[in-house]
Amino acid sequence: MTLSGKTAIITGSNSGIGLGIARELARSGANVVLNSFTDSDDDHALAASIAQEFDVDAKYIQADMSKGDECRALISKAGGCDILVNNAGIQHVAPIDEFPVEKWDAIIAINMNSAFHTMAAALPGMRERGWGRIVNIASAHGLTASPFKAAYIAAKHGVVGMSKTVALETAQEPITCNAICPGYVLTPLVEAQIPDTMHEYNMSREDVVKNVMLTRQPSKEFATVEQLGGTTVFLCSDAAAQITGTTISVDGGWTAL
Repeated sequence: MTLSGKTAIITGSNSGIGLGIARELARSGANVVLNSFTDSDDDHALAASIAQEFDVDAKYIQADMSKGDECRALISKAGGCDILVNNAGIQHVAPIDEFPVEKWDAIIAINMNSAFHTMAAALPGMRERGWGRIVNIASAHGLTASPFKAAYIAAKHGVVGMSKTVALETAQEPITCNAICPGYVLTPLVEAQIPDTMHEYNMSREDVVKNVMLTRQPSKEFATVEQLGGTTVFLCSDAAAQITGTTISVDGGWTAL
């Protein structure tokens, strides 16, 4: 399929899952807007490299997703938004009675509130153009829970709930809103954690991956950023025009347990 002529904004997309999704959307012909809270030469060079590789328009726009006004300004500065992918997120692990208040506030702001602000800002333009796709990157933790991740789980459950609400509000329009719920994904950040975990447990890489990192992922394989990108492209396709208000799990069977 082709998404030629469509503009996709992907939050938190200068690395990891967001970058993988941006690349697959560009591969399908979409113009892409990359985003993060930094504003370095490398960020802009990354956008330029995607533009050259896939022969699309690509640019980088700095915006702090913890700030509602900057979330909304991102949509405005992009000059149009046909496809919105809310991906920005952070994590902190601690028991709830020891959870730092500032970490709670930051996780809720970046992982959940940012999606509220960007969707609210993007929907009028989608309605005006008569087409839109919203894909919110939630998590297996948007459907289930683990200890010590109260803020992250609350935020991801919130993202799933908001996705359903927006889908109902746009159900009779050519706009869809869905959430993708990944399990563990092999990103550069996760890859960097493997050697330390091998040392901590005195295990081989294979044993660490299968028996420590992927304990809850029945496939015992990481999802890839390319797979998440491909799922996003599918949700933007005509074949998915009647898929709205739902979650798609890319978690190797985690939430089937």
